[in-house]
Order: sequence, then structure tokens, then C-alpha cells
Amino acid sequence: MKMVTNLDSDNIRGLVFGLAIPSMIAQFVSVLYSIVDRMYIGNIPLIGETALAGVGICGPIVTMIAACSSLIGIGGGPLVSIKLGEGKDKSAEEILSNCFIFLLAISAAVMLISYILKNSMLRWFGASEAVFPYAEQYMSVYLAGTFFALLSTGMNQFIICQGYSKTAMHSVLIGAVSNIVLDPIFIFVLKMNVAGAALATVLSQLFSCIFVLRFLFSSHSNLRIHMVTPRFDIFKNVCMVGLTPFLIIAFDNVMLIALNAMITKHGGNNGDMLLTCNTILQSFMLVITMPLEGITGGTQPILGYNYGARRTDKIKKAQKEILLMSLIYCTLGFLFAEIAPQLFIRIFTKDPVYIEMTKKIIRLYTIGVPALSIQYMIVDGFTALGLYKYAFPLSAWRKILYFACVFIIPAMANVNSIFFCEPISDIIGAAVSTIVFVIFTKKFLNNIE
Repeated sequence: MKMVTNLDSDNIRGLVFGLAIPSMIAQFVSVLYSIVDRMYIGNIPLIGETALAGVGICGPIVTMIAACSSLIGIGGGPLVSIKLGEGKDKSAEEILSNCFIFLLAISAAVMLISYILKNSMLRWFGASEAVFPYAEQYMSVYLAGTFFALLSTGMNQFIICQGYSKTAMHSVLIGAVSNIVLDPIFIFVLKMNVAGAALATVLSQLFSCIFVLRFLFSSHSNLRIHMVTPRFDIFKNVCMVGLTPFLIIAFDNVMLIALNAMITKHGGNNGDMLLTCNTILQSFMLVITMPLEGITGGTQPILGYNYGARRTDKIKKAQKEILLMSLIYCTLGFLFAEIAPQLFIRIFTKDPVYIEMTKKIIRLYTIGVPALSIQYMIVDGFTALGLYKYAFPLSAWRKILYFACVFIIPAMANVNSIFFCEPISDIIGAAVSTIVFVIFTKKFLNNIE
């Protein structure tokens, strides 16, 4: 079967660039979904900063919805790549079709549960009386698009794993451009404020979903979706591989919830202001981590395909190229954070007090960003090879360390010091992952041979 990106190629550097760049761009553009919403919301007259804090409180719920798409999309994608490397195209297509059915069922369950628990979750996640109305407005509308959000992001992984990285990028571009156009119309022209931002996002995800499904049901895709009887064994295997990225995102949620809760608890009169600054900070971190995930996640088909084909030399070369590319990107992000973070902050607010406070916490929070390149390459690389028994503990260890710091640091120092939690977990987490990678990767590759 001919691939648009030839995963069988000997030009590993070209393969890494060919898959990583479009995936990286797609992830960067997908960040615009949240950043554009927050940018326009932060500039709503009179209520901007408070409304922005409300949308920040919604972040964990939105991210958890994305985690469910990762469970199936990132869980099934490597399995499809491995089957393609083994030359078992029919098996690959069966995995694809089953994953589509799984996502439909999960979307319905997630939307129902989220609507039932919505108000309680927003309270648990740190919404104050002033912030809650804006968080509730945004979430009520956003949840209506749960099907579109899960299917567009989850099924897009099955476009990437076939080598159609540019097509996958186009699906994200459609949604992001739509969001950029619709946001000002709904927020300012129709005066829908926070609810308008959510509605723009829902419609944008609908457009992306239509594009993705139209492709995967058509003859343009090498693998096509067929209606099949769901198989529990496939669901189990997909979940075993996808559990690591799912739990990584779930832990990220728990960490963000804990961070917001501790800010609210220890922030005093500055609590809501710090929540707004933290919302801008987390938006900045998305600009770093999402494209980084595009590099390490977008190149997983190379590792999975060559694992299926038992070509360990290509796996080693790919790992080096992926690490180098990730390190360059993270270093550039770190330098920007230290030199000119105010250029990013002014997108959301013009208030000098907010700008100065956010600038300080961004510089502090991003100290360990270069180490993230190592962590992401190792964890996503293990996932691509089906080594979730290593991938999950390494990711969980870093998250647990972060979580502990969120509670310990503000009890020992002032609340602003809580933002040390990220660099501590980034640096120590990467060090531990490197040790495990060096010890176990060589043994694993030798067993393949």
C-alpha cells in the first residue's frame, strides 16, 4: 500500500521532518482554539479579566474531554502503524473502525456526565462567586460540542498514522481559522460575551469533525471506516496503549485543579487576579507543550512502523532526530519566556499590574522547559513502541512530584512561590526518565532483533 509519507524510507531525518512539522503546526494552530477565546474574552470591556479567570477554571474540564479522545486516538494510532509495518492492512482497518465506534460511545457518556456534574466541578476547581457565572456560561455551551471535539481530535490521529500529516494539519487549520473568524462576531457583534466564545469553538470543532470523517469514509484514505461489530479485545488493546496519554492529561488536569484551588485558598485578596494570571500562564505553556507534543506524537508512526518491521537501526536514528528537534523548539520557547513574555501577555490584557505579575510567574514557571524535550521524547517514544509499562510510570512520577509541590510550597512560602512546582518536576522528571531510557531501551531493541 502506497503511503503519502513513505514510512519505509531510509531517510529518517526527512521522515521526522515530514511528519513532525505538519503535526507541530497543527498542534500550534489547535492552541488557537483556547488562546483566541481567551484573547477576545480578556478584552471584553469591564468584565474581561474576571471572565478570563472563569474560562481558566473551565480549562480542566475541556482538557479532560481532550483526554478521552487521546485514549482512543493515540491508543489506536500506534497499533495501526504497527499493523501497517507488519503488512496487515485489513487488521489496521478493523482497528480504525472499532475506534470510531468507541469514540461515539465515549462522547455520549462524557457529555452526559459532564452536564450532570458541571456546576459542582466548577466549584471544586476553584471558581469564586465573582468568577462562577462566566465559567458556567462558557461550559454550558461548550459541552454541547462534545461529539465534535472528541471525533475531530481522536480520529485525526488515524489520518496521521497513515502518513497523511498535511491532511491532518488541514483539519486543524479549518477549525482554528473558523474560530478566529467567529469569535469576534459572537462575542462583540452579537454581544454574547463568554457564551459566544464557547459557541464559536463548538462550530469550529464541527467543521473540523466533518472534514476528518469525510476523509476517513472516502476512497482518499488508504484505511476507511466501516461499520463493524465492536470487539472487546481491540478495545482492551487500544486502551492499554492509550491509557498513558489519557492519564498524563488526566494528571495534568488534577495538577491544574490543585494549582487553582491553592491559589484561591492562599491568594487572599489577590486570589482572582492570580487566577487570571495563571490562565494566561497556562495559555503560554500550551504554546510550548502542544507543538512539542506535535513533534513527539506526530512522529510516533515512524517508531511504530519500524517496530512492526523489526528495523531497530531506524528506530535509533529516529529517536535521535526527534530529541534534537524537540530540544531546539523547547530552547526557543524558554528564551522567549525569559526575554519577552510581555509580548504574549498583552494579547490578553493591557492592565500593567496584570502584565507585571504574569511576566514574573511565566519566567519562573518555564525555567525547566528545555528538560521537557527529553521527557516528551522518551514517554511518547515508549508509547509508540507499545511500552506503556515504562511510559506511564515515568509520566506519573513527574505529575506526582508536581502535585506534591503545589501543596508543600505555599505552606512553606508565599503563594507566588507555588509556581516553582513546574521547573522542579520538569528537571527531576527528565533526569529519572533519562536513566530509565538508557537502561531499558537497549535491552528492548536487542529483543526485537
